[in-house]
Amino acid sequence: MTSSTAAAGGSSTAAPLSLCAREPRVPADRLVAEMVPPPRFDSVRFDTYVPDPAQPSQAEAVEVLRAFAAGIGDDAGAAGGKRRWFARRPAAQAGPRGVYLDGGYGVGKTHLLASLWHAAPAPADRKAFGTFVELTNLVGALGFQQTVRTLSGHRLLCIDEFELDDPGDTVLVSTLLGRLVEAGVALAATSNTLPGKLGEGRFAAVDFLREIQGLSAHFRPVRIDGDDYRHRGLPEAPRPYPAERVTAAAGATAGASLDAFPDLLDHLATVHPSRYGALTDGLRAVCLTDVRPVSDQSKALRLVVLADRLYDREIPVLASGVPFDRLFGEEMLNGGYRKKYFRAISRLTALAREAEGLIG
Repeated sequence: MTSSTAAAGGSSTAAPLSLCAREPRVPADRLVAEMVPPPRFDSVRFDTYVPDPAQPSQAEAVEVLRAFAAGIGDDAGAAGGKRRWFARRPAAQAGPRGVYLDGGYGVGKTHLLASLWHAAPAPADRKAFGTFVELTNLVGALGFQQTVRTLSGHRLLCIDEFELDDPGDTVLVSTLLGRLVEAGVALAATSNTLPGKLGEGRFAAVDFLREIQGLSAHFRPVRIDGDDYRHRGLPEAPRPYPAERVTAAAGATAGASLDAFPDLLDHLATVHPSRYGALTDGLRAVCLTDVRPVSDQSKALRLVVLADRLYDREIPVLASGVPFDRLFGEEMLNGGYRKKYFRAISRLTALAREAEGLIG
């Protein structure tokens, strides 16, 4: 599907696009090729991270990661310059082979993880960056053994938003990481400490290290304290707009999509989460009408994945209905998937701020 073209004055010459009309197909090789920092974090570096002076752990984390990046060697020139994609390298090296960034929402963990990827002295095709969900999707697309063979030739694997609430997927990825550590791949991961648990010690780190069991010796936990930068010093999140204004903005914005929120939730059930990124290809804005609380957990979790992909791709979200901080009820926010729901609220709120410029 192609994006609508812009007419004079910035208006669209065609009707808005629709996410519900898209049924993307993503070949497995694209899943591997796209394991790089998303557009939002394409240009971030350690130097562009601004530590909060009130939170010394932030500056300390930068220094730890700089040193870790410098220790990631590259043997691309070995064996006559040929890449040893399937060569096994000794895992026993000085210091941990992995770092784990432990902190709350919006303290810049993904910024630092992407900066580590950029700083690691290895070619881009020998470094991989993806979310925990994207990694499990890759295993589903390629199979476990082929995923091991593909990633074993890498020097670094960065995993954003390591999930601790799905035992099956956690064990799967833990086994995968064990094989990669044996092959000499350096690892880096992030996860979240719940807002209510901040200040109570390494809650997330303890969970992480327990879940990955035998891999714990390979990771150095790095604590990052602080407030959510997406809401630091900013006004209250924008309230939803009337449906007619959202519809008008969609029609006046080239490359914007327009969908009813309930219809979109139903459509997401027909698209595999690994294709949600492709679902947003070419979009410059997402406009939603009739946003309402989500009580079905399956629908809520699919919405979380879509929110992550929209945030990664810097696609603003303009909506009518209930505010994004009312998407999930108290029971869901206190349940097993609460980390995901809090992250989705934080990111959708940031995208709603970015969409304010669409209203003329």
